[in-house]
Amino acid sequence: MPLETMTAPAQRAQDLLQTDVFIPHMRQVGRCESSLRELNLMWRLIESSAKMNCPQEAQALLPMMAATRGGFERLEQELVQSMVMQAVTGVTAGLASQAQHLIDTLVRNLYERTADVGFLATDAMLCQFMAAADGDEAAITQRLRAYRSKYTVYADILLLDAEGRVRTSARERSQAADQPCRDTLIARALQSPGFVQSFGATDLLPGHGSALIYAHRMLHAGNRQPIGVLCLCFDFDGEMQGIWSGRDRTDGSGAPEAQTSIALLLDDRGLVLASSDPHWIGVGANVRPHRDGADSLYVHGGRTYLVQSAASAGYQGYMGPQGWRAQIMTPLELAFGLQSQAGLDGLDAAVAQGLLAHAHRFCPPLHAIRSAADTIRRVVWNGRVMTAGKQMDNTRLQAVLEQIGETGARTNEVFSQSIDALYGTVLNTALRDNSLLTSLLVDLLDRNLYERANDCRWWALTPQLSELLEDLALGETAPDQVSEACALLTAIHDLYTVYQQIMVYDVRGRVVAVSQRGRPDAEIRGLLGTYIETDSLHQVLALGGTQAYHVSPWRPCVQHEEDGPTYVYHAAIRNADGVVLGGIGLVFHAQREFKAMLEGVTGVQAAGGRRVVYLNRSGLVMSSSDVQLQPGMQLDLPPQMLALASGQSMARAMVYQGQYCVVAITAGSGYREFKRSDGYSEEVLALSVQAFGAVQDDALAAVSRRNTRVQSLAAASQGSAVGMEMATFFVGCSVLAVDAACVLEAQSASAIAPVSAGRLPHCVGTLARRSQGVVAGYVWVFDLGELLFGKPVTRTAQSQVIVLEHRGLKLGVLVSDLEGVARFESGQLRLAPAMAGAADQLVDRLIRANDGDLLIQCLNVAALVRMLKAPQPAEQAAGG
Repeated sequence: MPLETMTAPAQRAQDLLQTDVFIPHMRQVGRCESSLRELNLMWRLIESSAKMNCPQEAQALLPMMAATRGGFERLEQELVQSMVMQAVTGVTAGLASQAQHLIDTLVRNLYERTADVGFLATDAMLCQFMAAADGDEAAITQRLRAYRSKYTVYADILLLDAEGRVRTSARERSQAADQPCRDTLIARALQSPGFVQSFGATDLLPGHGSALIYAHRMLHAGNRQPIGVLCLCFDFDGEMQGIWSGRDRTDGSGAPEAQTSIALLLDDRGLVLASSDPHWIGVGANVRPHRDGADSLYVHGGRTYLVQSAASAGYQGYMGPQGWRAQIMTPLELAFGLQSQAGLDGLDAAVAQGLLAHAHRFCPPLHAIRSAADTIRRVVWNGRVMTAGKQMDNTRLQAVLEQIGETGARTNEVFSQSIDALYGTVLNTALRDNSLLTSLLVDLLDRNLYERANDCRWWALTPQLSELLEDLALGETAPDQVSEACALLTAIHDLYTVYQQIMVYDVRGRVVAVSQRGRPDAEIRGLLGTYIETDSLHQVLALGGTQAYHVSPWRPCVQHEEDGPTYVYHAAIRNADGVVLGGIGLVFHAQREFKAMLEGVTGVQAAGGRRVVYLNRSGLVMSSSDVQLQPGMQLDLPPQMLALASGQSMARAMVYQGQYCVVAITAGSGYREFKRSDGYSEEVLALSVQAFGAVQDDALAAVSRRNTRVQSLAAASQGSAVGMEMATFFVGCSVLAVDAACVLEAQSASAIAPVSAGRLPHCVGTLARRSQGVVAGYVWVFDLGELLFGKPVTRTAQSQVIVLEHRGLKLGVLVSDLEGVARFESGQLRLAPAMAGAADQLVDRLIRANDGDLLIQCLNVAALVRMLKAPQPAEQAAGG
């Protein structure tokens, strides 16, 4: 049934069915569901017991119990369903992100191949060789191998004539030279002005199951007719193995996490082209591709999976091979059991509490459930105070009250545990998502810069450039020769648009040729004759061979200082004897390209409070998706984040720049030999900061309130001593109590109407009191924190108003939260120390609770009423 036509009952039935499918695989949710069902049954039994054993005495309690039971039943369903859906959403979102990142990483890599094949097919030496009937095959083979030694992503490079015969290749071949290739790729390449790509078995690579090949025709320098085809055979198996290895992650202790999902690369028919675990699902298997909007549950090979897949979003207009998708599948029985639940473990309690206050932003169901649970707690609290001190000689009613107290406490405990479980699931999802994002960002960066290191070394081998520098050294250069060199650099720049500038310089560092792409003639002329940085020149002149290169430190290039800091990739240009004649410098367009990577990966997520940054080990911003974080700014991050080992990630919830944030960071580890074994070391880190809301002033106090529980006198000993039943509550971190007989009810502080009270001190508004659903009157509400401690109560979702009555006068006091209703022995009460000059003390007694570990201040309601002298705002007239 289409979603848009599904009726509400049908949708709810489907949701419940899905919940039933998932719960058996979620132990934590199963335990929560069992506890909630037990509590539901207990509330029903209490209500039934009251109706049967003391219907008259419990008359005032029955509406409370009915409201509690009804609210509990709704909350039970919503809580369990939310826990399931959040867990499923977390897993599927993670799978979807992995799939998208996988296919985007691959396609960005393959995009570079489309530029490579177009450039190499125009190489003058290769074209001259293909145009001649004979030539120095050994020299050409050596040139192809030199290229492959720099661009290690290629398994082979081949030159074929127009009939499909292999003229030469970068590796030894057993195929006879006069045997033409039967692959249709050759004919397509000869007929196409651009590159063509092919994936599958081919006689170009005998012995390989499938090959990914990029081909481009080669033209005669004179008549511009096709004379052959250049084929770049991509190291597909090696590349996919590298991507699979990148999925391996470690936990907080550095130990490898168990891999519970399989990653697949599929074609448009669902055929598996590559698998992260061929023993699980092998290459050649047929798997139905998951499409957007499809059910995430999928059965394959008799096993039920959660599955997500993604097609490439494209890069620079290149979409990758047609129909390719990445698909991630995790068995249902493994999806949740081994999932990390450490989101709240080790998290600072104040951060956890403060972040939870913003749940409406990052998880509306969690916020709604907390609100519903608070409502039930208040209903139970009101029920306890409703009959406090009345008819205590009725043992049957007393038994009911005791059951309400015990079950209410257990309800609070279960709700707290269940909400924590839901909260932990949501937080884990955010931590994992941001960590995965930063991992992808450093991987994309290293892969991109790997290509830059290859480009400079290869272009340094261009014969025209060495000839130019040799002639310059001899003073024999003609103006046309410089123009041709500039035209060559411009042609290269047109294919490789990630650069600001490509320049050639002599042994003194003087720039003698530049690319002219996108620059006015006057500016180009101004660059000629400038000098590169002295330290870079010294490094280039000392390079030890054609495999060596130099990257400038992160700083503005002297030729383009106005464009901000960047990297310049240098390689030495040599003559036939290996003597250095000068060098080539590629000015990477870092500010544009870094920002494109950051924004391309995060997309619209950056607008939802998430910022992503590239930075170095010192915390210096290199590029950011946030305009307020400009390059050169210093970020104040924990030292352990900046000191991460290469390839490691860290994610935590923390306070950052006055906000509760999920902060994740990953240190780059290089790609293939780049930054790993080629002698170059320059680690860049990716940072993701997802903000959820401003720091809460009341967070620490809320933690204290949550950890404080007042112990009531045990039921067995209540009749052994004269005692008092007290309603307890919080003001900030302090526990206060008031005679429960003086309490009429508690309401949420959100019900306060901010009406001016004239000259009434500490008044914050009025509160409507209701009877049978209609307003029965109003009371003034006073800030008890300001009254007692001189500090106003911080309003939160848990703030309450307690309505008190003394000799017919009623008023409300604003408090931070409710605690419970407890009975204390008279021996636990002590007179409070007298205050000098105080006729009426607002706190006249102290209670030593919890075996003396907790001191509770008792509020003197009579003194409070006399001090405030509050007139009644229409309460009496309304019959309140």
